[in-house]
Amino acid sequence: MRTTSRSVLSVALALGVFLTGCAPRSESSGRDAAARREVRVAAASDLQFALAELVPLFERAQPGIEVKVTYGSSGNFFNQLSNRAPFDLFLSADLEYPRRLATAGSAASSTLFRYAVGRVVVWVPNDSPIEVERLQIHALTEARKIAIANPEHAPYGRAAVEAMKHFGLYDTVRDRLVLGENIAQTAQFVASGGAEIGIIALSLAIAPEMRAAGRYWEIPLEAYPRLEQGGVVLSWAQDQAAAIALRDFMVAPAGRAVLERYGFIPGEK
Repeated sequence: MRTTSRSVLSVALALGVFLTGCAPRSESSGRDAAARREVRVAAASDLQFALAELVPLFERAQPGIEVKVTYGSSGNFFNQLSNRAPFDLFLSADLEYPRRLATAGSAASSTLFRYAVGRVVVWVPNDSPIEVERLQIHALTEARKIAIANPEHAPYGRAAVEAMKHFGLYDTVRDRLVLGENIAQTAQFVASGGAEIGIIALSLAIAPEMRAAGRYWEIPLEAYPRLEQGGVVLSWAQDQAAAIALRDFMVAPAGRAVLERYGFIPGEK
């Protein structure tokens, strides 16, 4: 089935909303907002659809806690958090960033945790003539513009580069690369027509909006370094207990089930 331009536009707009930085907020329960506890989360943008489902579950389980999520690239968040950006919990697409914050004393090492392993895919819109299912990663050579996340600060961008090198394609296509600020913007580039093909997170490709609008081929895990994703509670968190509660929920059965639905291989607590 070929997707309509309206469908692709709706995907691009949906991704653009997430890029503004705020996750969907749950309806107020009628309690005084000042009495509610709050967890401010800096999250890798590959989590945007998974957290849109997971956060309301957590808020129902912990009705006194409200979660506010800002999405972006893990490397940029690391730089901001190194300068004490006002967040309580950091969820990174590369566990090394939270580990470095803990080593620097910006977070307690006891709060460091793995929540998942990420995966990458080659994605095209449904109306693309590129036969990604048949050509697999070699479909990249059929495109004039290829979207990946910026490898300078986005773990998924580094994974994309390593995958292309693994298959001997990087030197052939490097001049065609269009760099997204993070993996959500990368997906937006392809969905909106700014690039003909992209290497994006599996968690985005299988979200309902993207699944309906495009086709993908999953790149084998052995083609790129393991994307161990993890987080840490910052030492200046305004409510350490609330942040830890969200951390624990992510690795508990209910949280793990959501992450698995979005293609994340379970991590370790």
